[in-house]
Amino acid sequence: MSHPAPLIVFDLDGTLADTADDLLATLNFILTREGLPSVTDAQARRMVGLGARTLIKRGFENGGSDISPARLEDLFHDFLSYYEANIAVHSRLFPGVEQALNRFEAAGFSFAVCTNKIEKPSVKLLTALGVADRFRVICGQDTFAWWKPDPRALLSTIEAAGGVASRTVMVGDSKTDIDTAKAAGVPVVAVDFGYTDVHVSELGPDQIISHFEELWEAVELLSPTLAA
Repeated sequence: MSHPAPLIVFDLDGTLADTADDLLATLNFILTREGLPSVTDAQARRMVGLGARTLIKRGFENGGSDISPARLEDLFHDFLSYYEANIAVHSRLFPGVEQALNRFEAAGFSFAVCTNKIEKPSVKLLTALGVADRFRVICGQDTFAWWKPDPRALLSTIEAAGGVASRTVMVGDSKTDIDTAKAAGVPVVAVDFGYTDVHVSELGPDQIISHFEELWEAVELLSPTLAA
């Protein structure tokens, strides 16, 4: 009996790609226009990961200002317009991503993305970075009726990619990713170079890597039969 191809599901921001500078520029464009102080790079990296609405809300909180739900929705659309027009000015894949994809693909793995970024800019970003076609599906916050840390976001991504949870590994950079994978019953590898104000070692992932060249060994330790 044949099994579905083993699957690796990646988070996007802070995992596959270093996108903080472009997200920061977009957030500061909105904040400056609204008469609020800009946020620093260090502050922005702690804010990224739960989607643009949360990023805007945290930017307002950082400036000591409240924002109504209606105004937040207006600014969310402005954020997306500016971001999509400047989506890969500074954003880059993290070192070793393409080499890791090549090695796993040669071993029979498939790939998917499960991110809290909206789907359209997620696809646009990965296209600009030259790797969109490497993923069976690119699922964002608006792809399904739920998003991370709801485990259904990950399980739905796995299903859409033609995989099964028992032959899947999640790779992410944050508490959100780790909690999602655990709730879905999927082993999780955390990168320690992403966007979190708590080191991933404190969040209980199954494995931690500091470079994508370490991913092969981490996956082998978690699921040594996946490539069989």
